[in-house]
Amino acid sequence: MNKLLIASDIHGSAYYLKKLFERIDAEKPDRIFLLGDLLYHGPRNDLPREYDPKLCIDLLNGIREDVFCIRGNCDTEVDQMVLRFPIMADYAVLTLGDRLLYASHGHHYGENNPPALRKGDILLCGHTHVPACTDHGDFLYMNPGSVAIPKADSCPSYMVWERDTFYWKNVETGETYRTWPEA
Repeated sequence: MNKLLIASDIHGSAYYLKKLFERIDAEKPDRIFLLGDLLYHGPRNDLPREYDPKLCIDLLNGIREDVFCIRGNCDTEVDQMVLRFPIMADYAVLTLGDRLLYASHGHHYGENNPPALRKGDILLCGHTHVPACTDHGDFLYMNPGSVAIPKADSCPSYMVWERDTFYWKNVETGETYRTWPEA
């Protein structure tokens, strides 16, 4: 895999999912990795812009062959019944270049409660809706932020991994606002 697009916390926003699809068309990733919370907005969040889970189902099912996904705290078995790609895994482990990437939505394993990781491993989570890249010495914590309900004065965002570099990007503009490793 040469290019991976990573996104989290769509929360049923048809508006922002369409924006993400524009970025997918522009980025042309080999695969799309979704970190959960696809359809439901959750009890602690306001309704996102153009909340339309049914339209999100249709849009996501249209790219099912390019998507892999882990389960967020707002994803349920009912969601799995309407989505035609697996969403119920609690975590995924990938190798990107020479690094191990452990991905979890963040509500079980997260920055303050990491799984057993080796030095240099990456813990990738969504859940907080806050983009992050924090070196904890033993592991690197990364978060793409939220596609639809950004928090802590962040923008709606996603990430791209390409050639051993991570890029945090604005969903609405496609502009890169952070990289790791820093250039």
